Amino acid sequence: MKKFIIEKDFCDLFPNAKIGIITCYNIDNSIKDEIKYKEMIIHSEIESLKYLSNEEFSSNEVIKVWRDAFKKFKTKKVVRTSIEALLKIVYNGYHIGTINPLVDIYNSISLKYALPCGGEDIDTFSGDVRLTKAVGSEKFVTLGSNESTPPYEGEIIYKDDEGTICRCWNWRESVRTMITENTKNAFLCIELVDENRVKEFENALEDLAKTVQDNLGGTYKISIMDVNNKEISIM
Repeated sequence: MKKFIIEKDFCDLFPNAKIGIITCYNIDNSIKDEIKYKEMIIHSEIESLKYLSNEEFSSNEVIKVWRDAFKKFKTKKVVRTSIEALLKIVYNGYHIGTINPLVDIYNSISLKYALPCGGEDIDTFSGDVRLTKAVGSEKFVTLGSNESTPPYEGEIIYKDDEGTICRCWNWRESVRTMITENTKNAFLCIELVDENRVKEFENALEDLAKTVQDNLGGTYKISIMDVNNKEISIM
C-alpha cells in the first residue's frame, strides 16, 4: 500500500495550508484530440485574466501570496510557483501548449482558478510520497536534463523512497514520475496557502475530478489534507 504523508516540518512552516489530492484510477490518457484540449486551455486562459487586474504582475494577489510563501524556505534564485509560470505566459500574450490530455486538463483548471495544480503517475512511485523539507541529498532529474540536481537542505519538496518528485514545492517535477500518455493511475494535487480562497479551492478540486472522469474515464477519490489530516492511502 502506498500513502501520501504531509510531514510535521511542512505543517510547522505552513500550518494553514491545504493540499487537495485527487487519486484517479484506470484512466485512458492516450485519447488524441488536440483541438479539444487546446480550446479548453484557451478558454481558461481568458478566464484567468480576471486574476491579473493589477498592471504590475507581481502585485496581483494570486502571485503575491505564493511569492511570500516561497520566502519561508530556501529555493533557487528566481524560482516561481507553477501557477505564476502559467499566468506569466498569458499575461505576456502567449498561449499554453498542449502536452497530453491529463496535463492539459490540470493546466486548464490551474488557470481557471489561479491555483497551482500538478500531477504524477502513481505507478512510478517508490514507496510512500511525502511533502516535507529536503535533507538535501535527494536525487532529482527533470525533463531535458541527464544530471541530478538535488534540492537544498530545508527546501520544500515532494519525495518518495527513490528521490525528489517535485522541487521547490510545486516548481519543477521529476521526469521519473511525470504524467505520460501511458499513465493509468494518477496522483493530482491542488495547493492552497490563501485562507480566503477555500471555497474556490474546493470548487477547483471538484471541477478537476469531474473533467478528468468526463474525458478520460476511470474512477477518482478526493481528499483534502491539512494539519489535522496528514496521511491518506493512494494505492
